[in-house]
Amino acid sequence: MSFTDKATRMRTGEELDASKIEAFVKDCIPGLDGSLTVRQFPSGHSNLTYLLTVGNRELVLRRPPFGTKTATAHDMGREYRVLSALHSTFPYCPTPLVYTEDPSIMGSPFYVMERLRGIILRKDLPPGLVFAPEQARELSENFLRVLVELHSIDYKRIGLENFGKPEGYVKRQVEGWVKRYRAARTPDAPEQEDIMEWFLEKMPPDSDRPGIVHNDYRLDNVVLDEQNPTKIVGVLDWEMATIGDPLLDFGNSLCYWIRQDDPKELHVARLVPTDMEGVPTREEVVRFYEKNSGRSIANCDFYYCFGLFRLGAIFQQIYYRYYHGETQDERFKSLIGGVRALEWATRRVFERSEL
Repeated sequence: MSFTDKATRMRTGEELDASKIEAFVKDCIPGLDGSLTVRQFPSGHSNLTYLLTVGNRELVLRRPPFGTKTATAHDMGREYRVLSALHSTFPYCPTPLVYTEDPSIMGSPFYVMERLRGIILRKDLPPGLVFAPEQARELSENFLRVLVELHSIDYKRIGLENFGKPEGYVKRQVEGWVKRYRAARTPDAPEQEDIMEWFLEKMPPDSDRPGIVHNDYRLDNVVLDEQNPTKIVGVLDWEMATIGDPLLDFGNSLCYWIRQDDPKELHVARLVPTDMEGVPTREEVVRFYEKNSGRSIANCDFYYCFGLFRLGAIFQQIYYRYYHGETQDERFKSLIGGVRALEWATRRVFERSEL
């Protein structure tokens, strides 16, 4: 039985012109032989991902969503640049092949990369795939080791010294996500003004060891080995990567860590199967990261709480598009429930924190 992601027919309103893509890729990528077919991967809420098949070659095309309020969050050029710099140093990156800003092909910039085959976990495990408790822990620890490896890369050595501005990163992130949430808030979304003021007041200084941050590192953005699903063979979705504070990046990952014993209110926002038996607690995750990275997380309440808020703001930005009729994707309708659940979880940390 195969557990790899299956591409299906393109969603209504998100179709691509296969003839234009075929002419472009065959002109830019040597060795492509045969007719091209285009299908779409059904998962994901942000950039759109398509499978291009040419003969026995499989490629992946990434483009921004149709009808988006936040164009700067879907910079295909940045995503292509970080992959180009990383893929020879960080073995989990897919190989980028070509990028273009030519609007005549599909009306937006896009890039094409080699497909990384393997298992991608979603909210719940697919039927037939089972992790014993010790395997769930091993996968969790491997997941954290890959994040530590990313954060330890000398970004200047691989040509990314101008990819981001580490000075003032925490302040920009806090102020930026507060502003984005306020701008995207719909009448049915929670206000959160007291929480946002707390972030502005309690934000810690920037780390003295900046690094490459993925900004959306979670279990459904990694590719697992088909023969050994506890082993990570790829990391996907680099659209928000930059140079910044790794501790904020860790907090962003920690907010996805929802376990079996968490309150049912929080499970509304669960996106990945961290509820498997054997998955370490959030406290164990923090200790593991500290030990393996050599970084101390003194303000863990802040990083975790801000990760929850930021994820809620991302949900809200996407829901905003659905609420205002900018997209017809029915998957986005339920995201307001996730916004409310994450506000509940954020407030729970905020009210108990001793910071």
